[in-house]
Amino acid sequence: MSGSGRDSSGKGPAAPAAGDDPWAKWRKPAEAAAKPAEKPADKPPRRGPEREALSPGKKTGPAAAPAKAGAGAGPAKALAIAAVDAKKAPKSKTARPAADPSLRPAAEARPLRSPVAKVPEVANEVPPAKPSGTLGVSRSAAAQPRPLHKKPARAGAVAKRPTLADKARAAEQPVARPAAAASQAAESRRGTPPEGVRLSKVMSERGLCSRREADLWIERGWVFVDGEQISELGSRIDPAAEITVSKEAKKDQAKAVTILLHKPVGYVSGQPEPGMQPAVTLVTAEAQVVQSGDAEFKPWMLRGLAPAGRLDVDSTGLLVLTSDGRVAKRLIGEDSDAEKEYLVRVAGQMIKGGLDLLRHGLELDGKALKPAWVKQLNEDQLHFILKEGKKRQIRRMCELVGLKVIGLKRVRIGRIRLGDLPMGQWRFLRADEAF
Repeated sequence: MSGSGRDSSGKGPAAPAAGDDPWAKWRKPAEAAAKPAEKPADKPPRRGPEREALSPGKKTGPAAAPAKAGAGAGPAKALAIAAVDAKKAPKSKTARPAADPSLRPAAEARPLRSPVAKVPEVANEVPPAKPSGTLGVSRSAAAQPRPLHKKPARAGAVAKRPTLADKARAAEQPVARPAAAASQAAESRRGTPPEGVRLSKVMSERGLCSRREADLWIERGWVFVDGEQISELGSRIDPAAEITVSKEAKKDQAKAVTILLHKPVGYVSGQPEPGMQPAVTLVTAEAQVVQSGDAEFKPWMLRGLAPAGRLDVDSTGLLVLTSDGRVAKRLIGEDSDAEKEYLVRVAGQMIKGGLDLLRHGLELDGKALKPAWVKQLNEDQLHFILKEGKKRQIRRMCELVGLKVIGLKRVRIGRIRLGDLPMGQWRFLRADEAF
């Protein structure tokens, strides 16, 4: 049909030219608002019924109706109809302008994370370690324990070099070792206990010399054990072994002398005190009491001469000075039992039972005294025999029982008596005498 508005080819009528359409300038605002935004070239938009209706080439949609309806109307009425139709036209989703990606919210712009950790695409790439404190940190990514003597470095700080004190503390820390190695080290430290007895101790116990002299002789090579020369200090031997000394040792021992001195009041036995004189200064050729068979006094005899036993500065009596280690060991050794006899003059009133206390029952310096033999000769004189010699022992003992010592004289040491030796003089110990 000729009035259908379509030709036989199926194509619609050609669009009127811009100059032939009297309402073109009034339709431009509505058409610009309804015109969809252009899509990227790589993805052409799908054409639906709404897009075909808004297409400028076809006027089959609602936008074509105003043209037919208002073909004979005036300009004002046509403008009103176009505005109403624009309001009634359905709004298409594609008509909304494309949003700027930079203006999207952070939640929309950030892609969603997958709950499963991605495997690195590059084989050599190491995944970054998780921050400390995150749950589920793997063992390999866990922080290694740092030494106790080091502090964590702050951001941008340079690690400090260990000081000498740090190195010393590190060296003091025990090194962890296996149990087997530790036990072997302990056994090696303990070692096997040495066999035998020290040579110097055996010589001293046999009375050959003092331990000091024995060490000197061993160092000089003057000692032989079972015919073999011993020159190493600290050597151990069988206690039953045979010990001999050389002629040099015998000559050296023969030079040792022992002097018996009647010490007066005012002289100290050993080291001099301020304002006091040592008793050894009394040993002179003029003060010697010469006996038959005595050697002539020589100044070298004073070398190594030392007191073998204490005698107070305000006491008098027998004092032994010797350079012979055997004599010193016999008188003041740890196992010495040599008796020492005293005559003591006292003043004051003895407490009841004081004599028994003097014999046994007193202690000095927190240690009980050995039993003593004590006899009262008269009201002001006591007779003591002791087997020990603590500092000022008799004076302190008498004070404990209410007495004060005003005079003390030692008359015997071991088997040697003072006798009639004048005060301030001395004599040699004879060959036939022994303590």
